[in-house]
Amino acid sequence: MGGKSGNQSGAVAVEFALVLPLFLVLVIGVVEFGLIMYSKAVITNASREGARLGVTYSLPRKTAAEIETRVRDYLTPAGLNDATLTVTGAGGSTGSLLDVNVTYIYHFLVLPQLVTTLSGDLTLVGETVMRME
Repeated sequence: MGGKSGNQSGAVAVEFALVLPLFLVLVIGVVEFGLIMYSKAVITNASREGARLGVTYSLPRKTAAEIETRVRDYLTPAGLNDATLTVTGAGGSTGSLLDVNVTYIYHFLVLPQLVTTLSGDLTLVGETVMRME
């Protein structure tokens, strides 16, 4: 009986050694996907915040610089300072469209060399279009 228990623990160690890399890849993938989804949510909300500021009726109308400042204020705490912004239609008349576009290049954090070799960096875009009030 003692020999069987020793053989089983050896088999468990071999099985663990085979399954551990797959499990780690799965966990790393889940963490990376969560970070991507977080970044996407932040840039989408930032574009929405900027558009809402720009379309709300005010005299004088909000400028593109004021809208960009609001978007940057939203992006900075999340560490997405290197996102690029495009504001089109700021200061327009009632009924015209305001477009706020935020583009962020997501650089993979876990195993970046492996992922970027396979697929390259990921471009995330958050765009909001609203009518001026």
